[in-house]
Amino acid sequence: MPRPTDIGVIDLMMGIPKGPGDDSWRRFLGAQLRDQESRETYRFPAEYMYKSLPDQRFSADGAAAVLGEMDRFGVERGMITVSFDDELAVAALKDHPQRFLGAFPVDPNAGMEGVRALRRAVEELGVVAASAMPSGLNPPVPINDKRFYPLYAACVDLDIPIFVCAGVPGPRIPFAAQEVALIDEVCWYFPELRFVTRHGCEPWVDLAVKLLLKWPNLYYSTSAFAPKYYPRQILDFANTRGADKVLYAGYFPMGLSLERIFTELDDLPLHDDVWEKFLRTNALRVLGLDRGGMA
Repeated sequence: MPRPTDIGVIDLMMGIPKGPGDDSWRRFLGAQLRDQESRETYRFPAEYMYKSLPDQRFSADGAAAVLGEMDRFGVERGMITVSFDDELAVAALKDHPQRFLGAFPVDPNAGMEGVRALRRAVEELGVVAASAMPSGLNPPVPINDKRFYPLYAACVDLDIPIFVCAGVPGPRIPFAAQEVALIDEVCWYFPELRFVTRHGCEPWVDLAVKLLLKWPNLYYSTSAFAPKYYPRQILDFANTRGADKVLYAGYFPMGLSLERIFTELDDLPLHDDVWEKFLRTNALRVLGLDRGGMA
């Protein structure tokens, strides 16, 4: 079935551009970047993988640049990373509460201060999720490391999901902290935790599918992948036993344009009854928004 065009899409990975010359990603990855291209010339942490970056990534128009494309392609709401020191993202969430959803980036290395910051973000910023890039932290923290556990417990207590990068990262940093096998222990220890993977789970996609089938509160989002590169195993899973477990997430304006994403989505071989779940209702359920009249 062709992609329905009357669904108000929920995009679970978007961003607010910080203007030309933004290199906040380089400061985040910091000392982990050792190759010359990453440290000196790249405009994007995995530029070797993304040859044509969206113009909006470098726009000085901030939220307006993103909202224009959202309107053009039928994206009703987009999840953005929001931290207390990111004035543009905080303003976007405050000024457009019906269009943007906030995810707060957590750092297990901060101990209880990090847990308190997450609670403050829910209370003061209204974020609806936590997020983490285990390999990108300084130092890296494996997905199942005890330093993560207070944050996982806080997510359960706050009734919010956590979105976690899993698989080999795009930036040229070690992958060990993001091995997909590590998720198994977390789901066992925190059965109430809604855990959503980001960025593909490669090269352990087969294992990811097994874990998705095994653990009721484990989900997969398609962030950072152009649709024509979605793993075949994930599409097969979505069309069969995993229709409620696979969630749409883009990568705009960080590395992919919405034009490319939605053009390629039109060729995605999803079954008739999967499209709305994939583009909207799975996200609403995982975020708990189906309880607030958005469904």
